[in-house]
Amino acid sequence: FIGGDKCALVLGDNIFYGHGLADILASAARLNTGAEIFGYQVADPERYGVIEFAEDGKVVSIEEKPPKPKSRFAATGLYFYDETVCARARKVKPSARGELEITTLNEMYLHDGLLRAHLLGRGFAWLDTGTHQSLLDAAHFVQTIEARQGLKVACLEEIAFRLGYIDRTGLAELAKPLAKTGYGEYLLQLARAES
Repeated sequence: FIGGDKCALVLGDNIFYGHGLADILASAARLNTGAEIFGYQVADPERYGVIEFAEDGKVVSIEEKPPKPKSRFAATGLYFYDETVCARARKVKPSARGELEITTLNEMYLHDGLLRAHLLGRGFAWLDTGTHQSLLDAAHFVQTIEARQGLKVACLEEIAFRLGYIDRTGLAELAKPLAKTGYGEYLLQLARAES
């Protein structure tokens, strides 16, 4: 379905949060050639694909779940690829673990000198919800942000409204079937506040 175009891929169990993230993603979406991945410092890099950097910040290697990580920077589940991604993906073979690894695809770009990594710093949260504990941690994180700020995290209707894809009336219409829920109340309040 990509049809020879550029694309972005985000793993379904990943959550990203941080001020300015939309601008970073928009910049990555303007990628013309190669691939851009995102790195995040973690306490347990052996659980992830690990990015090794040269002194100048260029990616030197990326290794899937290494027993002895070369850095503490994990490759997050967010990737931007140029139009060669499908042809490259067709060449990926199962790893020693018997899986098709996204790291193998990223290594292809690295081998061709076309892999960049953008590091997400302390102002960002990357949550991988692949375990029961990490899913619970993510739920607590989102609950805390929403309770403290009074704003919803990743509210698609609000995003569509703020980007001008729907107007105030459209937002209110989407909220009606949800009016008896906290989510629906939030949308109706937003629609009224913007009038």
